[in-house]
Amino acid sequence: MIKLAPSLLSADFARIGEQIAAVEEAGAEYLHVDVMDGHFVPAITWGPKVVADLRHLSRLPLDCHLMIAHPEEQVDAFRQAGAAIITFHVEATSHAQGLLTHIRESGAKAGVALCPQTPVAMLEDLIDDCDLVLVMSVNPGRGGQAFIPRAMEKLREARALIDRRNSRCELEVDGGVGEQNVREVVAAGADVIVMGSAVFNGGDPGGKLRRLRALL
Repeated sequence: MIKLAPSLLSADFARIGEQIAAVEEAGAEYLHVDVMDGHFVPAITWGPKVVADLRHLSRLPLDCHLMIAHPEEQVDAFRQAGAAIITFHVEATSHAQGLLTHIRESGAKAGVALCPQTPVAMLEDLIDDCDLVLVMSVNPGRGGQAFIPRAMEKLREARALIDRRNSRCELEVDGGVGEQNVREVVAAGADVIVMGSAVFNGGDPGGKLRRLRALL
């Protein structure tokens, strides 16, 4: 089953409870939480306190994408705040395998994200320890960007690696996905689809999520 993970980065935080309820009722499987630190990426978003507050608003798993430097210093705080999935960037740490093991031992699912310039080959020595692989189809740090076409081939490469080595691992795609290409990214192998602007921009996030689900 394809899972839809609305990205709260694009939500209206003045109405966040209402918008979370709308996408939850519309059938979202995860809530995607983009964490940015102003170092690994230029933007700054939110920390563990906000994640803990969001945890009270929904029964859905919080899919926390850490776009931060030195993620090994912060994963415990996000786990304690209620993150069910913790994904860090392979480019942000020298200790990826150990960090995957630590996240899983904490009780969360462990994921690795790849920036657009990072080859799937970087996962060869990590894939056995991954619960999720996230292929970034835009440059991390800002919502509303256009999908980078090369990401389709990376999704196919990652799908082949997962099917060959770790079939329980989920393959997630994040960035520039909407009605125009959601079927294509699924055909390329993605089984978790992160969408921000396509769901939250312009109102009626529940209705938009239902339309995206109908396309699948």
